[in-house]
Amino acid sequence: MSIMKRDELESLPIYSKAEQIFKITHGLVKTIPEENEFLQETTVRFMMEDAMMIPAKISGAEAVDLYDIKMENAAIIRKCARQLYVSAGSLRYEDDIKDKEYISLLRNEIEEFRLLFVDWVAAFDPWNYIIDRWGLFNPPGVTAHDKDPDEDPDEDIPFNPQDFLDFNSGDLDDED
Repeated sequence: MSIMKRDELESLPIYSKAEQIFKITHGLVKTIPEENEFLQETTVRFMMEDAMMIPAKISGAEAVDLYDIKMENAAIIRKCARQLYVSAGSLRYEDDIKDKEYISLLRNEIEEFRLLFVDWVAAFDPWNYIIDRWGLFNPPGVTAHDKDPDEDPDEDIPFNPQDFLDFNSGDLDDED
């Protein structure tokens, strides 16, 4: 496994888009009046958490080679992006929000991110995996109940070497 350098990570289109989403989210939440305690304590907090989580989980997925760990990070990214999309959309109905262009801008960026995300996930190597015993992030065709060949590759092979190498039977002649 090779560790990705920071500049390599930042050059990934999906990571760059995630950073743009974070910046736009930050700009959007700045337009929410501080007097609106409800939005400050709920929407602002949750939107910033989701926006920060996306690039962090991309970094986490890029730091490993195992399919199940990459998919786990991808699932968290998807969840955060979808929540961010919905949260931004809900702000359209708030009278306190004056600069609503940020809402459309953020939602458009998330849609562009989604398209990058689909291609990014498709590039994960499904054959570099350990079985996910919870059953959520196994590659196609692998289940949580499958035997893991790495645990004990000979466990299911009934092999008794004495059946083939019985030196005590006298069948082998000594050559002197």
